[in-house]
Amino acid sequence: MDLEAVPSRFARSLMNLAIERGYDQDKLLRAAQIPFNPADSRSHGYQAHVTAMQYTRLYQQVMSLIQDEAFGLMLGHEVTPGAFRMMCYCLLGCENLGKAISRACEFFRTFYDADTHIHLDTRVDSAIVGYGSIKKGFAGDHVDASDLYGLSIWHRFFCWLVGSNIELKEVRFAGQAPKERRRVARYQQMFECPVYYGQLRDEFVFDTRYLNFPLVQNERTLKDFLKNAPYPLMVLNNGRDDSSLVARVRAMIGQDFSQGFPSFERITEALNMSAPTLRRRLKKEGTTFQQLKDECRRDAAMAYLSSSELSINAVAALMGFTDPSAFHRCFKKWTGMTPGEFRLRERETD
Repeated sequence: MDLEAVPSRFARSLMNLAIERGYDQDKLLRAAQIPFNPADSRSHGYQAHVTAMQYTRLYQQVMSLIQDEAFGLMLGHEVTPGAFRMMCYCLLGCENLGKAISRACEFFRTFYDADTHIHLDTRVDSAIVGYGSIKKGFAGDHVDASDLYGLSIWHRFFCWLVGSNIELKEVRFAGQAPKERRRVARYQQMFECPVYYGQLRDEFVFDTRYLNFPLVQNERTLKDFLKNAPYPLMVLNNGRDDSSLVARVRAMIGQDFSQGFPSFERITEALNMSAPTLRRRLKKEGTTFQQLKDECRRDAAMAYLSSSELSINAVAALMGFTDPSAFHRCFKKWTGMTPGEFRLRERETD
């Protein structure tokens, strides 16, 4: 399993939240285009996973009803409406990732039971973020897709906060190793680091230098994130090098340009860097702020056309084009194809 597949257990949790409040589950499933009932493992056509896009559709439907955004970071537990959104607002005021993680830990200790708490430990040059206990390992249970999903989503959420990939040193699971060797190899490939089993809790380890990274997100980008989440986290590419300044600036520019681009001054402020220094460092990496804006809009348009089911006009609006025909002209200039031709080619390739 990769992060473009989500355990049906999490879809079931969403369904249960809606059902408990009296909403029509059949209507929700039709809107999400899920052909089986994740809340019933005996239902016709039941599958162990749903796609990232199916989960996102269901998530958007349910969260619009109960006014909450959690998408599995609450580990499948019942959550108070608005909890995740409020936690994010609490984190945005932190000056760096270390303080943001500490505040998230405090948030969970204050509002949720012990099984849901997350922890941050620092040891010399390693930071450890984890949750849960060794109970699963003692019970002889094996690591499953939901365990993988939980750790991966937290890791990717922290990457999003700082606009940079956080390279992991190792990943530890409380459960026992999967019986299938291919899954063991796949888990290690996914995290791109050693993976250990039968540990004290589910956790991941990274260099403490990342704790000093400033947060690059703000209320505007958080709003955009929540509007499209959890899909952006699930399809976030772990394989690229996100440690460079260019990657961090690109992350701050984002993928939704319907409200315009963040200003150069906003970027320098978030990076705690003077304008001349940022220009000089970008030039050293072979680019400029204007080039990055153009590349981000091009890449975002390609990503939305190939990885989402938004209409071409909707993608044009996200890219900041009030005139769809102008978007068609620019996209053809970028790629040599119209948006429709590009989308058709991508689907044929898939």
